[in-house]
Amino acid sequence: MKLIIGNKAYSSWSLRGWLACRQSGLPFEEVVVPLYDEEWDRRREGAEFAPSSGKVPILWDGDAVVWDSLAIVDYLADKVGRDRFWPADDAARAMARSMAAEMHSSFVALRRKHSMNIRRAFDPVPPDADVRADLARLFELWAQARARFGGEGDFLFGTFGAADIMFAPVCTRIVTYSLPAPRFALAYISAVLGHPFLQDWIAAAQEEEWVIEKFEQPLA
Repeated sequence: MKLIIGNKAYSSWSLRGWLACRQSGLPFEEVVVPLYDEEWDRRREGAEFAPSSGKVPILWDGDAVVWDSLAIVDYLADKVGRDRFWPADDAARAMARSMAAEMHSSFVALRRKHSMNIRRAFDPVPPDADVRADLARLFELWAQARARFGGEGDFLFGTFGAADIMFAPVCTRIVTYSLPAPRFALAYISAVLGHPFLQDWIAAAQEEEWVIEKFEQPLA
C-alpha cells in the first residue's frame, strides 16, 4: 500500500488517513507531498491524484484507491477486521460510527478558524461564539462516550480506535490555540497526544522544513 499525505505540521485529514494505516498494522509506503508549494498545482494533476481531484490523503492498494479519511478507515477495517477500529459492542459501535461521521462533516467553525499547526502554541484568545458552540458539542460527545463506553481505558471507547483517529486533529488544535476545555477533556487529549502513533507524527512534523504562512497565524 502507498499513502500520499500532505505536510504533517498542517494536514489534519492526512493525519487521520495516516493513523488509520498505522492502526491497521499493515505495511505501507508513506509519501509526503508539500502542500501549496510551487509544484502543487502541477503535481495534483498527475495520475496518482486523479481519483481524488488532487486532495490528500489518498491510499493506493494495488489497483484499489481510496481518497477520503473515513473511507480509508473502513477500507482498512475490511482488510484487517472491524474490531481493530470499531468497538465490538453494537451500541458502542453505533455511537462511535455516528461520532466519527459527525466529526467528518461538522465542527466547521473550529476547523476554519483554528487550522492545525502541530509545531505552534499560540497564546490563549477567547474563541468566537461559533467556535464555543463547536467545542461544547465536541465535549458533550466525548463525555457521553467516556461515560457510557470508556470503562477503564484512556480513550473514547476504552481502547484507541477509529473515533479517536477522527478526533485526533481536534486534540492538537485545542493545544495549539490554548482553547478552553474541561478537565476530563484535557485528560483525553493528553492520552491521544501521548499515543505512540501521535508521538511519531508529531516528531516528524517538527523535522519538516516547509512553512505555510497562512497557517502560522493565531486565527486562520
